[in-house]
Amino acid sequence: MDSGLVIRSTTSSRGADGVRLGDVNGDGLVDITSPWEQGGQVRAYLNPGAVRLRERWPAVTVGEVGDPEDSFFVDLDGDGALDVVSSCEGKTRSMFVHWAPENPAQILDPQAWRTMAITASSGAAKWMFAFDMQVDGVAGVDIVAGSKDDGGAISWFEAPEDPRNADGWEWHPLYDAGWVMTLRPHDFDGDGDQDILATDRRESRRGTLWLENPGPENAAESRWAEHRIGPVDEYEAMHNVIADLDGDGLDDVLVAAKADPIRYHRRRANTPPEWETHLIEMPPNTGGGKAVEVGDIDLDGQPDMVVTCEHADEGKTGVFWMSYGETPTESHWSAQSISGPEGFIFDLVQLVDLDRDGDLDVITLEEKGPYFAEGFQGEELGVVWYENPSR
Repeated sequence: MDSGLVIRSTTSSRGADGVRLGDVNGDGLVDITSPWEQGGQVRAYLNPGAVRLRERWPAVTVGEVGDPEDSFFVDLDGDGALDVVSSCEGKTRSMFVHWAPENPAQILDPQAWRTMAITASSGAAKWMFAFDMQVDGVAGVDIVAGSKDDGGAISWFEAPEDPRNADGWEWHPLYDAGWVMTLRPHDFDGDGDQDILATDRRESRRGTLWLENPGPENAAESRWAEHRIGPVDEYEAMHNVIADLDGDGLDDVLVAAKADPIRYHRRRANTPPEWETHLIEMPPNTGGGKAVEVGDIDLDGQPDMVVTCEHADEGKTGVFWMSYGETPTESHWSAQSISGPEGFIFDLVQLVDLDRDGDLDVITLEEKGPYFAEGFQGEELGVVWYENPSR
């Protein structure tokens, strides 16, 4: 399969750095939120529907903050409107909530959005990634967040009765980290509550791990038990994904690795969780692994991998997909380019049938960000989707 059609949704700022999905206006279509790190904007992009899907999408800046690294949709105050939470690193070092207007007609009006810093997060760490989870069963939905460098940790912020009370959010550190990449909720031990999957990119405990939820009554009392997936301090773990790659009914974990093979952590047993690690080679003439997603790209009934890369310079490919032959534990998978040589640093990737034609398209982003200062020329692709030509 040749590379798909490139659809660019926006390049109106600089340093797009993450794509997360949701339906912000309740029309049943997939919308996107993305932070622009160098531009200092957190944006939402509204799916315009089938007729205008290949045009630049309507967008709104939901907040202007410093150094935004991640953003996601969530209705934090239960008013039926999806808000946006952003995580900021650099000198800003804060988590922000961008409150959505209750009136859907005002969604594209930036003046109708209100930005609030979570007091307990301010100055505490360089925040990198977050998601929503009901942790303690009290009040509204809570926020799980990861950070890096000095003060790096996986933590959760306990929601107050009034989530719009910036001072009411309480911070609970769970794990000391070097550089948190992806965080995901998942019930690893089958006890009915959500544990946390994480990849830690730096320092002596880098690798893949999950933190065991002790239950709502004990969630705030102590650090959560740490369980490692695969080796410790062997590779620079980037973004992760959970998928049953071999179809045995057990959820596996795949991790992109910087300048290294992809780690396929195959789950061997359910209780207690046991893992075996297989290395999947990166194909030649690609950048270094950044993120991975799993889905049936060519509609042959077998799961494939879509991989994004950073530092895809000198004609290298930054987005490609791979398929295995007899078994997913093989070290060599066949690979085909999606992006071609265009683009330099890609990041999170999402698979969704955006045009509703029956196959999975690719949503990601490309940034040059601070590398413009090193002489890179040309416009960033920004937030982009690649249309799967399978159908």
